[in-house]
Amino acid sequence: MSNIDVSPPRLAHVKAELFPPARKQYRILAFASKYPNVIVGTLLLLIVIALSIFAPWLGTTDPTLIAPTRRTRPPSSDSWFGTDMLGRDLYSRVLYGGRVSLIVGFSVAILASSIGLLVGLFAGFMRKADGPVMRVMDGLMSIPPILLAISLMALTQGSVGNVIIAVTIAEFPRVSRLTRGVVLSLRSQTYVEAAVAAGSRIPTIVLRHILPNAVAPLVVQSTYICASAMIVEAILSFIGAGVPPIIPSWGNIMSEGRALWQLRPHLIFIPALFLSMTVLAINLLGDGLRDALDPKGAAHV
Repeated sequence: MSNIDVSPPRLAHVKAELFPPARKQYRILAFASKYPNVIVGTLLLLIVIALSIFAPWLGTTDPTLIAPTRRTRPPSSDSWFGTDMLGRDLYSRVLYGGRVSLIVGFSVAILASSIGLLVGLFAGFMRKADGPVMRVMDGLMSIPPILLAISLMALTQGSVGNVIIAVTIAEFPRVSRLTRGVVLSLRSQTYVEAAVAAGSRIPTIVLRHILPNAVAPLVVQSTYICASAMIVEAILSFIGAGVPPIIPSWGNIMSEGRALWQLRPHLIFIPALFLSMTVLAINLLGDGLRDALDPKGAAHV
């Protein structure tokens, strides 16, 4: 027995020989084959983000430049997507319009998730406040997000910031209810009860036991909120209750193109295509993350 070397370095070496670690590229390929939605959604989203960020270099002209002599021109080598009723280059306006949708979508997703997380944690741990807080959330959720956003925008001036605030108020109750459900399900777990019995403070329990288990559903929910916020922003801009017309956005472009629907239908189809592709990319990413972070739950969907 004395001649047998069972030291940890030797065991680790034998284990490495018997079970060699997978190469990094193999792990990436395995993940891509198992969760293709994440890869496709991420690639599409990165393309839209790149087009929006590099719009000043990719665009052919100033998106706000009015040229009456070039009104309603069809797509050509000079104007790839044609021009609108004021002679503005549609290609440049679509590229810049992606900035508004992405800013609104990502901002609302971050704010709604943060506020909803705090409200859900408060309601889940404070039994006396649970009922009143959730009744307020139920009241907000009973109103369709677009109607609530329109009502809030009617009280303010049209701007990107006000759109973000209005859509955040319409979306965060869903996150709060989700977080509350996670908290209530985890409070009955043995390890949480043991932590409470040991005298652990609530902040410690939240950081060690609640948040790690709530990250996965919150990340998935945030992707859906981001996509929903983009659609709501486009609707608000389309009806004139969102971003001012001077700021290019996909909703504004479609709103201005409806007057020329029969003559130049591409004025609506092109920005709608970009909006649809972006929302599709985010939804694919969300579905893929749901499958990757919760394979058991995804199997029953």
